[in-house]
Amino acid sequence: MTRSGLEASRREEQDRLEPIQRRVDELIQLYGSPQASVAQLLCDGNPPDNVAFRFVEQDLSYRDMTYGELRARSERFAAALWGIGVGPGDRVATLMGKTPDFVVAALAIWRLGAVQVPLFTAFAWPAIELRLNASHARVLICDSDQRAKVSESTSDSFRVISGCGNGDRGSGLLREGDLDFFELLESAPQGFPAAALGGDAPMIHIFTSGTTGRPKGVVMPTRALATCTTYLEFSVDVRSDDRYWNAADPGWAYGLFCAILAPMCEGVTSLLLNSGFSAQLTADVLGRFGVTNLAAAPTVYRSLRASGLERPAGLKLRCASSAGEPLTPEVNQWAREWLGVDVFDHYGQTEAGMMVCNHHHPDLRSPLREGSMGRDLPGWRTVVLEPDRDVPAPAGELGRLAVDLRGSPLAWFEGYDGERDRSSEKFSPDGRWYLTGDTARRDEDNFVYFSARDDDVIIMAGYRIGPIEIESVLMKHPAVAECAVIAVPDAVRGEVMEAFITLGPALKPSAELERELQQLVKTSYAAHAYPRRVHFVESLPKTPSGKVQRYLLREQRRNENVNSGG
Repeated sequence: MTRSGLEASRREEQDRLEPIQRRVDELIQLYGSPQASVAQLLCDGNPPDNVAFRFVEQDLSYRDMTYGELRARSERFAAALWGIGVGPGDRVATLMGKTPDFVVAALAIWRLGAVQVPLFTAFAWPAIELRLNASHARVLICDSDQRAKVSESTSDSFRVISGCGNGDRGSGLLREGDLDFFELLESAPQGFPAAALGGDAPMIHIFTSGTTGRPKGVVMPTRALATCTTYLEFSVDVRSDDRYWNAADPGWAYGLFCAILAPMCEGVTSLLLNSGFSAQLTADVLGRFGVTNLAAAPTVYRSLRASGLERPAGLKLRCASSAGEPLTPEVNQWAREWLGVDVFDHYGQTEAGMMVCNHHHPDLRSPLREGSMGRDLPGWRTVVLEPDRDVPAPAGELGRLAVDLRGSPLAWFEGYDGERDRSSEKFSPDGRWYLTGDTARRDEDNFVYFSARDDDVIIMAGYRIGPIEIESVLMKHPAVAECAVIAVPDAVRGEVMEAFITLGPALKPSAELERELQQLVKTSYAAHAYPRRVHFVESLPKTPSGKVQRYLLREQRRNENVNSGG
């Protein structure tokens, strides 16, 4: 292309992106305003007759809740929380499923100006206790079927509200000293005013998933809603006539930010399935409700692929998105036929929301590149820094994925709650770069390719190898259900690679299969980068949100080597 042609192309792109940037600026001003009110932004400003949520049960029965009903019920519950002493800034934890009671409780907390502490319903008591204590929660609201977990508590630092969970009246199971969710709701007056505490006021106190160790507390301010909304508009491309389903659990950041907050900001309907996961049920929901826009973790797509289910009648998908962990290439090889669309990989963190995406919006959409999680979401500027210097790495070189805070007006994270040392590790000394803790590479067209967490990178005989690249190759073998690759110390090479493999149903480990997998990596990736050992295991260690914890595998191998004298 000639110089004049290149300049014309750049002007054309600038003209195309200018309205998007104006929209991002509008969102930043709206949610960052000193007068910002969470309840007004999420609910009260939407048409009262519009459906906010469609709650689907395991038997595919469903109930719709309008914004008007949600406003009325949350006003009453906010008054009830105020009546027991909860005020602005107080932490209120929710241990609740995806039910009408959950969204009423969450909006009531924000209406009051208090701060929600989301808890995943699959947590056992130790994980719950850690988050309650670290956040200094004053109240825990829990479903009836979650109440027994909290019976282990001897703490008197928080009050328990229970008896909820089915959108009507709970099944009892209250303990001495508990407050009844429905008695509080029905006895409180309507009309509680919406707090307007401004864009810097905290609204959520959420914890990281613990992929690399102990979970850390992240306090999200109201202005972070601008990131949620930008993502929904320009990456997921949710439209007013979409049937939108984000299958992630709102006990975690992706589900809370993108299945609850972002749709409410946009005033669109979000489908919530109140059931455990099964491939059959997922397929049934997609077909029965004519879902047009789906977002889910890669595990959901991989499970559908492995299920062997027929494509459901009534499937109408327009967009499919994936987030939470890297999307390996075999998913899209299946998705084009079964789903009828490609699955677009997206990248984000609890500390930021979504930042790098393959965008569905027509003004940002571009052909997918295998293995890439896309390009920067408008309002963010990411870079790949060199491994040992805070300077951008050349295109194609593996380095540390960072956010340029000077060019990222959507950035809101300022540090972990009460953890100064762990917070300082996330920023460069000059404060310019937010360090994600992930490694990646960027091509000449600014597409970003995830590699691993910093600690997961393998340095073997001077080569830097990202586990996800090797795992993507191993996943092509039909026997492999899941896999994880780690580094193990080696006297000659510094580190060598080992793979942990779970096999598909009825398949058995063998020395022959190990050689096949090693040869697959040699021929499909690089001769030097094959796993020196393959461990066939029943399962991989994961966080409750489904992310593989490679550091636990490294600890396991380190302990085995110590015990064996290796």
